[in-house]
Amino acid sequence: KRIIDRASSINWSPAHIKNGRWGKWLEGARDWSISRQRFWASVIPLWRCETCKTERVFGSAHELEEASGLADQGKKVDDLHKHIVDEITVPCLELVEGRECGGVMKRIPDVLDTWFDSGSMPYGERHYPFEYKAEFDRDFPAQFIAEGLDQTRAWFYYMHILATSIFNRNAFQNVIVNGIVLAEDGKKMSKKLKNYPDPMEVVDRYGADALRFYLLSSPVMQAENLSFSEKGVDEIVKKNIGRLSNVLAFYQLYANGTPRDWKSGHILDRWILLRLDQLIREITDGFETYRLDIATRPITGFIDDLSVWYLRRSRERFKTTDNNDALATLRYVLLDLSKVMAPTMPFFAEHLFQSVREGEDEESVHLASWPEARATVNFIQRILGRGKTDHQLLTAMSFARDFVTMALMQRSEAGIKVRHPLTRLTVKLAGKRIPFWQDIAPIIADEVNVKEVVLGSQDQDTPNVLLDIKITPELREEGIVRDFVRSVQDARKEAKLTPSDRVRVSYDASVDEPVLAKYKDLILRATNASELVRGTSEKVTVEKV
Repeated sequence: KRIIDRASSINWSPAHIKNGRWGKWLEGARDWSISRQRFWASVIPLWRCETCKTERVFGSAHELEEASGLADQGKKVDDLHKHIVDEITVPCLELVEGRECGGVMKRIPDVLDTWFDSGSMPYGERHYPFEYKAEFDRDFPAQFIAEGLDQTRAWFYYMHILATSIFNRNAFQNVIVNGIVLAEDGKKMSKKLKNYPDPMEVVDRYGADALRFYLLSSPVMQAENLSFSEKGVDEIVKKNIGRLSNVLAFYQLYANGTPRDWKSGHILDRWILLRLDQLIREITDGFETYRLDIATRPITGFIDDLSVWYLRRSRERFKTTDNNDALATLRYVLLDLSKVMAPTMPFFAEHLFQSVREGEDEESVHLASWPEARATVNFIQRILGRGKTDHQLLTAMSFARDFVTMALMQRSEAGIKVRHPLTRLTVKLAGKRIPFWQDIAPIIADEVNVKEVVLGSQDQDTPNVLLDIKITPELREEGIVRDFVRSVQDARKEAKLTPSDRVRVSYDASVDEPVLAKYKDLILRATNASELVRGTSEKVTVEKV
């Protein structure tokens, strides 16, 4: 009963282990025979008199030296292996009928079950109670331990048994239980079958951060089995490290004396800061409750929001001379993101931190303070001086992304590229008011590439969109121009030019020249070109001037 009562205060991750596999095992706990008959193990320090059968347990080598007379001979017991200790005898001083027995005490031949050693780990590592008693009293019980699911009936169990029996305390406060990593085919990993990749080769190919993140965000952290897949590690590289590297490269392209203090009322800046706060709270909660998968998985979604939505929708702002708000916002986000990523992706987090840190920042991300929950929201209120609208803004942007997804699906079904503008997108939402509509409507229009977004109504309580796919002559011309500008930008990228490099553009005969002539000034501005000339190449080319 004491064992079960003590266990009730231990926190388990995943939680179902507590009253499930662990709890059921405690309820059916059997007697533990701590003795074994073998050679290699810790000896049981119990001596028995051959005459009167009196037993004595020695608590230290020093006690044994004194009782055996070795101390008087100037000898020490410094080898506790069975074949050495078994040769040590102790005079029996037990009183039998008023006289000392005078018999000889010899150690019993048994040794300790190896799980007794494992369960004694908290004491053995500190050589308790002979040394470091103050440190042990300060640090015991352990705040956190982690092992595989099979240890609920082994290491976890025996540590708990010994701590409860000896100290009437728990040996640990929090436990993280992982499942088993299997081969990709679902079978047990086997050196003989060679059905798994060499771990160090995986690290060499994808990096330690990617492998660590893959495992921490996987079902194995819910004590479930995981069929290991290199494709999963590669996906982490592409979706997380690759995307974030692109965001950082974009920031560095335009960063030049980014201000530390700024005041931005732009809807996208406000949204990404609120998403950052949401991320910090989720990760903090995950770590504080020892749910490492909860502390890891949200990072992928945030990087997607930062890269695919915030940066994508803010690109033109960065290209202007008045880009301080966007740069300062992005730097703030990258700096705090590096801090919350540090436990799960320490190497890339350090690279990110060093790339955006300034003189007043800490020397390393691993020396920086953890961002406080709600600190970003308080920061937003300070720079904007507005009421608490975080939930509404997050909801509004979520609606916007849903509308965009559905509209782009209609474009795809109609076979119309996003670069080709359309007239109108009608958004229908039954009986609901969309917060921040005036702010998000232009974002939707820009992402879907329509001239206007209007609100409609419908009977069903589900969001819906209707895209006007009619292409007018004017829209056709604009689409041609956008395609041409895209070709020029691709050529600039292939030539490894910077945005400030001015170029001369040559185009092939298949291009609609009257349309180019009509929109020449717009094209020159959009591509930072000095002139457009008809060339002989079969594709658009650029030449730096």
